[in-house]
Amino acid sequence: MLLCVTASHKTASFELLERLSRTPDDVAPTIVGMAPCVQGAVVLATCNRFEAYVEMDEPVTAAGAIGVEAVIEAVESATGIPAADLDGAYAVHSGRRVAEHLFSVASGLESVVSGEGEIAGQVRRALKSARKDGTTSPELERLFQRASQAQRKVKNVTALGRAGRSLVRLALELADSRIADWSAERVLLVGTGAYAAVTLATLRERGAVDISVYSPSGRAEIFAAKHDIRPVPAEEYARTAAHSSLLITCTTATEPVLGPEHLQHPVGLAAAAGCPVGVPTRASQLVVDLGMPRNVDPAVASLEGVALLDLETIRLHAPLEELQATDAARSVVREAAETFHVVGARQSVTPSVVAFRSHIFELLEREIARARSRGDEDGKVEQALRHLSGVLLHTPTVRAHELAAAGRADEFAAALATLYGIAPAADSVEDAATA
Repeated sequence: MLLCVTASHKTASFELLERLSRTPDDVAPTIVGMAPCVQGAVVLATCNRFEAYVEMDEPVTAAGAIGVEAVIEAVESATGIPAADLDGAYAVHSGRRVAEHLFSVASGLESVVSGEGEIAGQVRRALKSARKDGTTSPELERLFQRASQAQRKVKNVTALGRAGRSLVRLALELADSRIADWSAERVLLVGTGAYAAVTLATLRERGAVDISVYSPSGRAEIFAAKHDIRPVPAEEYARTAAHSSLLITCTTATEPVLGPEHLQHPVGLAAAAGCPVGVPTRASQLVVDLGMPRNVDPAVASLEGVALLDLETIRLHAPLEELQATDAARSVVREAAETFHVVGARQSVTPSVVAFRSHIFELLEREIARARSRGDEDGKVEQALRHLSGVLLHTPTVRAHELAAAGRADEFAAALATLYGIAPAADSVEDAATA
């Protein structure tokens, strides 16, 4: 049984999501260790969502409730967030709904900005991390691999990817109302990760040319050399920040890297520049915080002449009515989810079908040997027996797949056990699960 516990911008506050974004890497192993019936777990944590995908041992009574409890307890244990703080902030999907939800997430249909592309890579990295920790299961592997396939199909056959905008692009579109000439802006980029590269490319698309970069982790020179912009050393960070008209932060730092102290001149510097102490060199500065957790101290917004645009503000101002997923994209996701379910159901009945066919073939070989011993020299009896066995196998096999597609594979297994005393071999069940 598959289960998904999800907290996103649709269910949880920005403050809670920020706390969940600090989730340690050991949450998935903690979930798996919570109960013997937990078969595997994959955790997807991004700036706008926290999701735990869990496979439960389905025969266990109340497996769904046990799975949700394991996730909540693991989050509380790993992050220190009380379970009470999570009440009402998450949704639960189970069974068939899990695949459609993850496929929608991977395709960007559930993002703040519908169709944003960053989430696809985050989904792949979540699976990779679970593999590294040894917390995946055959069904979770299949689920996440099919999610990536669904995402690629949505991208290739619909206009969603072309119409969707990333958070970076949306943030800069919101900044447009404050910026008359992008080429005149003095831009400071704080951060050198994947978001920084996307941000830089988007800035250049809009015409920005005066761009420098600072890295709290010391990677500014490498990033600057690669992208032909100016690196800012640590000792010049505050001065550069104070003189910049547009500052964009996008680091993975867990504490703020930009505060009021960076945007206000120290006494010596202010006097040398001929500026009043505590006043920026420009009458207006725009700070865009794309970090999760926050890269910018909220107190920056209280400075005179400084405007702060953070992810919460971006979410509130996102023109979602213009960014709704196309019907085609939703159809692709639903079709992929249905295929996932049908294939999974057929795989679940495969061990029973294999056991049934093996039983029939064993009887067949026994009767063929007996016919040969009685003088079936021309092989006509053997040919007739093989044809008869094929006929006998056909209808039960077709019916088994029909039952499986309807979620009734257990009925076929029960019939075999009742009529023939047949039970699938344990290794056959395992092989079918990994297929």
